[in-house]
Amino acid sequence: MLWMCVLLYTEMLHNLALTVSASIVESNPRKFNLDPVELTKRKAFITSTRETVKEMKDHMSCPMAQSMAERKARQGLLGDSAPQGPAWQPGADKYTRLDSELQTANSQFIDEQHSQQQLIADQQDDQLELVSGTIGVLKNMSQRIGDELDEQAVMLDDFSHEVDNTQSRLDNVMKKLAKVSHMTSDRRQWCAIGILVAILFVVLILFAVL
Repeated sequence: MLWMCVLLYTEMLHNLALTVSASIVESNPRKFNLDPVELTKRKAFITSTRETVKEMKDHMSCPMAQSMAERKARQGLLGDSAPQGPAWQPGADKYTRLDSELQTANSQFIDEQHSQQQLIADQQDDQLELVSGTIGVLKNMSQRIGDELDEQAVMLDDFSHEVDNTQSRLDNVMKKLAKVSHMTSDRRQWCAIGILVAILFVVLILFAVL
């Protein structure tokens, strides 16, 4: 679209220059050694050039032409180099090279973005593997701690049973001691002891006599 505008403006300037030159020559033909036939040919050329420029201007202002130009511009940006039919393309090599450079830059940009995304994905995978390994270690440690706590709980239960049994035995001993102390404080106990001593004395005398 840009090169068409430049070309149109160039043609318009050339047309203006021809018009000015024709006016100067027509005002003083003897100075330029021109006969009426040559002057008529130049006027016809100027008229033809004006009509050509007008046709180009009308063609460029046509909605269909503008739409086609915009479509070609979009295709060039998107890297579509497929032929779209014949078109008037002065300097086609220059713009073909520009399209090729745009396509190359676009491809390089896409490749760089893909490489960066792949690198980020690989880094995330590595981080996930590290996190997974750490979680596995923590899980094993928690299982071991749980097993040790279970063993400690069993040992505490056994110790509690032993303490209960020992407490029961101590209670029985204390009860027996209480009974013995109660018996020593009783008068009948002393009487029984005296009778037993007397019987023992009699038995000893009998053994001595016999």
